[in-house]
Amino acid sequence: MTYLKLIAAVIFIISATNGQHNPNYWNGRDVMVHLFEWKWEDIANECERFLAPKGYAGVQVSPVTENAVVKNRPWWERYQPVSYIINTRSGNENQFRDMVTRCNRVGVRIYPDFIMNHMAAGENVAGTAGSRAEPNKKKFPGVPYSQNDFHPTCSINNYNDPNQVRNCELVGLKDLDQSKEYVRQQMITLMNKLIKIGVAGFRLDAAKHMWPRDMEVILNALDDLNTDQGFARGSRPFIFQEVIDNGGEKITREEYTHMGAVTEFRHSTKISNVFRNGDLLKWLNNWGTGWGFLPSEEALIFVDNHDNQRAEALNYKSSRRYKMAVAFMLAYPYGIPRVMSSFDFNHSDDPPPSRDGQNILSPIFNSDDSCGNGWICEHRWRQIYNMVGFRNTVKGTSVNNWWSNNGNQIAFCRGNKGFVAFNQENYDLNQRIYTCLPAGRYCDVISGKKSGSSCTGKTIVVDNSGSAQINISTRDEDGVLAIHVGSKL
Repeated sequence: MTYLKLIAAVIFIISATNGQHNPNYWNGRDVMVHLFEWKWEDIANECERFLAPKGYAGVQVSPVTENAVVKNRPWWERYQPVSYIINTRSGNENQFRDMVTRCNRVGVRIYPDFIMNHMAAGENVAGTAGSRAEPNKKKFPGVPYSQNDFHPTCSINNYNDPNQVRNCELVGLKDLDQSKEYVRQQMITLMNKLIKIGVAGFRLDAAKHMWPRDMEVILNALDDLNTDQGFARGSRPFIFQEVIDNGGEKITREEYTHMGAVTEFRHSTKISNVFRNGDLLKWLNNWGTGWGFLPSEEALIFVDNHDNQRAEALNYKSSRRYKMAVAFMLAYPYGIPRVMSSFDFNHSDDPPPSRDGQNILSPIFNSDDSCGNGWICEHRWRQIYNMVGFRNTVKGTSVNNWWSNNGNQIAFCRGNKGFVAFNQENYDLNQRIYTCLPAGRYCDVISGKKSGSSCTGKTIVVDNSGSAQINISTRDEDGVLAIHVGSKL
């Protein structure tokens, strides 16, 4: 290779991997939602009637390709691929294409959860598109994959052995060998097909269980995003990788950050602890890298996700604390935030809502925008979607005028565009605090919303000095208050 060709290749690789950190959002939008286990048709409708009007920027969707049909249809069957046919309980390829086009049209980007680490486990399995497979013999004719395309069978017993973690089987799932050119080409072909359809990027499931050098080859071979779907020429697919790194293991999140963002599980762990009264709110003034998190542009952040909400993370079942945690995540200028949208569960394996145990039910919508039919729809909670609007409004500003009671009451400004306060004490917050906002009457977007020239919740009066009396009672539904220039009455 000549010197000039070598330089060109290096520039291409650098520009490709840098581009993979950009979510490709429409200007003025800054928050993704995970519509976990929703059907494609329902997501398309939601993009048009709710997500776009409320300012959501994108949707992470469940895996799109054929999966094994597992007894009792647990949610995790979606993570057991059988073939690369686009056909699941969420819908078929035509429905998926329609959803992507309709969501892009209103400025809501789509990010499929993508599984390149493994295929399904088990004996003889049937898939959601009718394919058959023999996982224990490593036979997946629907792709096709054979024994030559997988790592030798072994189990992960030691998470401080990178060879085990990356070459052995995660809970029996058949571990693909991404160093094989044939395997790489199957993945590149599928991802490029999805890019042509119009997706904006991918969540890479179980990235920690793959060698970064193999992932680099695959990701650098991906096409630019489809300009016919509204993306700027030369836009690269946004990549965010599932790397569970809470410290103490040999494999680290930093091994993956050059390829795209990484799911920052330390953010989830710490914010859950804070809003369970494990840490004082006053210590949140250096949230982000000050707490040992990744640099902001490399961190995909969340309070809970579809996995850890069933285990250790704060979730919708503790609604008051949960709304406070999500509000803080959206108010503080750190990371690339993702809001969780769940279905109700009582046991960790519970499937999405259905009447017959097979076909997923569509959510129904109540007069207050909340959901029914077994769906929780946290993204439709007023306190959460109004904080999405808050984050969009204050984007580009920093934290200033931090105030605390030296304990569990805090408040801060976002430039001169927004103000937020939290009370996690067992007594009321009733304090005159500088809001940084112009004088006027503002609607607290947590307790209510603007309705014409009035507010359905608290009205906050900012005086000529920029200060206001801030009251958050322990009897209030929520322990947070937020106002911004867009909520001025």
